[in-house]
Order: sequence, then C-alpha cells, then structure tokens
Amino acid sequence: MENAAPAIATPSLPKKPSPSFRLRNGSLNALRLRRVFDLFDRNGDGEITLDEMASALDALGLGADRSGLEAAVGGYIPAGAAGLRFEDFESLHRALGDALFGPILEEVPEEEDDEGDMKEAFRVFDEDGDGFISAAELQAVLKKLGLPEARSLASVQEMICNVDRNCDGRVDFGEFKNMMQGITVWGA
Repeated sequence: MENAAPAIATPSLPKKPSPSFRLRNGSLNALRLRRVFDLFDRNGDGEITLDEMASALDALGLGADRSGLEAAVGGYIPAGAAGLRFEDFESLHRALGDALFGPILEEVPEEEDDEGDMKEAFRVFDEDGDGFISAAELQAVLKKLGLPEARSLASVQEMICNVDRNCDGRVDFGEFKNMMQGITVWGA
C-alpha cells in the first residue's frame, strides 16, 4: 500500500502565483526542480533542512515564517530525516502546484509545449522584457539565487559570451533555446 501524501494547507500568497511554478514539460520541470533543490541544499548533503529552506526563501526576498514553513513542509520530511530529500521535495512541489493551480488533468505532448516552456524560462532572465538577456540581467537573477558566479560581472559576461553566437553582448531567444536544448539532464 502506497503512503498518502500529507495534507497541505493552501498557501496564502500576497499576489497571484506565477504559472512558471509548474512547467508543463516534464523534463524541463525536473531539471529546474533539481537545480532549485541543489541551490536550497546549501551544505550539499542531499537534504534540505527547514533552516536551509528558510535561508533560501529569505535570500529570494520571500521572508519565510518559520512556524508556517514547518507546518507546510514538516509532513514531507520522513521520520528520522533531518530534512527533505529530492523525492520529498518533488512531492511537496507537486502538492503545492495542485493546491495553487489544481491538478494536472491532461499531459500535453512534450514537443507541443517545449517552445512555450522555453519562452517562459527566457522571460525569467529577460527582466526588462526587451527580448534579450544582458549580463546585468543574468547577474541579477544569479544574485537572487545566491549563486557565487553573480559576484563577478566579468564571470557573468563570460557566460554570456559562451552562448552569444552573433557577438552582440547579449543572449536572444534563439541563442537561449540552443543553449537549453544542448543541456543533458542526468538522472531526470
């Protein structure tokens, strides 16, 4: 008999949740979720403790209330574990998605939705909406995620250069899409 997922209270959010919370494309969602998990797991031990989650949410400007966080997440932490393993984090993410947006009723074929998901992901980085990702925009997103690469603009510019095929100093959607399609997801 399979264990039922813990009941989760519908979170109260100050504004409408972003539809990018749950991408329709399974492989992109798994990749993104794994990256988020790895960012939250500051010490790299394979578990996200409540303290690590609170720190990550604070760094993103989402100010985590410790008791609310414990109430929402605690039921997903297995007995005897210090925090959420990746599988638990996936279950929590799925439950939050269902609570915020309703269950996914129908799977959309991946080929149909890849382009839409790519555009959604691109818009996260294209903060000013001009159709390009500049080094400053990439640096701002990396900073929000707490990544060490954000400390050096030269390092961020190098990242841009590695993807920038037409050498205009910024990444357009086509270049972004080519880069994303070249990423191999191991274990997803």
